[in-house]
Amino acid sequence: MAESDLYPPVKRFLEAQGYAVKGEVRECDVVAVRGDEAPVIVELKTGFSLQLLLQGVDRQAMTDAVYLAFGPPKRRQRSDILKLCKRLGLGVLVVTGDFVEPLADPEPYQPRRNARRTTMLLKEFAHRVGDPNTGGTTRRPRMTAYRQDALRMAGFIGANGPAKVAVLRIETGVSRAAGILQNDVYGWFMRESRGIYTLSPKGIGALTTYQDVVSGLGVARS
Repeated sequence: MAESDLYPPVKRFLEAQGYAVKGEVRECDVVAVRGDEAPVIVELKTGFSLQLLLQGVDRQAMTDAVYLAFGPPKRRQRSDILKLCKRLGLGVLVVTGDFVEPLADPEPYQPRRNARRTTMLLKEFAHRVGDPNTGGTTRRPRMTAYRQDALRMAGFIGANGPAKVAVLRIETGVSRAAGILQNDVYGWFMRESRGIYTLSPKGIGALTTYQDVVSGLGVARS
């Protein structure tokens, strides 16, 4: 499919809405005019790309009604592309053969804050000890406040042997000790007997993998 293949269906789509349409007007791929309304500009590309996005942003200097028209994106990319275009105030037309699917109209973006996500972000920031993660790296799993709490408990058991939940809560200062042990997200703990927990082989391995973190948390290891 060539860019020129997108023009006929896009033109028909706009003409059906009462627009007079012309292609390649100055630097614009498609320009549509209806009465005294602001012109509509459509930029064409066979697939979504940064170049198409930049062209769309540039055309906003001439009109607020700018659409990006492109071939069908991969399903997993669709929502991300739509979110980005909406944030930039760009309309989206997906062209499949002769069919044009309007996914978004160009309109000012008004971000809606997610109070819960903001609260969780600040809670994680406040509870995480130090700065154990280097931004952008994926060498080992991200260190979260939850993982740090689990390591405090693993470190205590590693140094002192099997322990009761109440003892772990008091000695490590981890108020959610019972939940961490019961859920055992990382597979680090094993119940030795009623209310008493020890380390699994994975837990013993974690003390080696995260030795630097455990040391920084102030948990003694034998």
